[in-house]
Amino acid sequence: MLWTRKTRGGVGLLILALISFMALPCSAQTPAGGGAEDWVSKLAGLETAPDLDVVALRQQALDRIKSRADTASIKRPPVAPQLLKLPQLVAEIQFDEDAAVVRPDSYRTLGRIADTLSHPSLLGYKFLIVGHTVSTGKRENNLTLSQRRADVIREVLVNTFKISAKRLQAIGLGEEQLLDAVHPTAPINQQVQIATIGNAL
Repeated sequence: MLWTRKTRGGVGLLILALISFMALPCSAQTPAGGGAEDWVSKLAGLETAPDLDVVALRQQALDRIKSRADTASIKRPPVAPQLLKLPQLVAEIQFDEDAAVVRPDSYRTLGRIADTLSHPSLLGYKFLIVGHTVSTGKRENNLTLSQRRADVIREVLVNTFKISAKRLQAIGLGEEQLLDAVHPTAPINQQVQIATIGNAL
């Protein structure tokens, strides 16, 4: 087969396009965390509502920071171990650095969360949005930032996606309850938990 200069140029462009497509992040090619039914199943199945006082829990995290207890993040026990036993999903929401501003490309994930919470089998439940941060910087600043981010996610779900405010609470745990305590600076520690915490009133 004869390869003309024009044919070689076209093949070269095709190869370049394929390489560029393969270099895209996986999240751009496939939805994260499984399908819609998978997200619903992760939040279903609450057997007993936890004895959970969000305001007291927030104060407990702050008191621990002020007492300078467990200064090494890897040695800190979870500040709210009861959350670990609840039906939950973990989602990646991107924020501007050191800010509580949701990046535009994360609104799609927030839309998926809203669709999940609106599923008929979950309409009778209320949920807790739990914000986290990586273990860098000042612990108190991280606690405040995670609370602001959890509050913003709640506001977006209520105001943009019309989820009832009565069904959503928000708490920031900063680096006091790392999602991956073995790797305190890993990106997973900035992800957001949505946990089922009881029956909606």
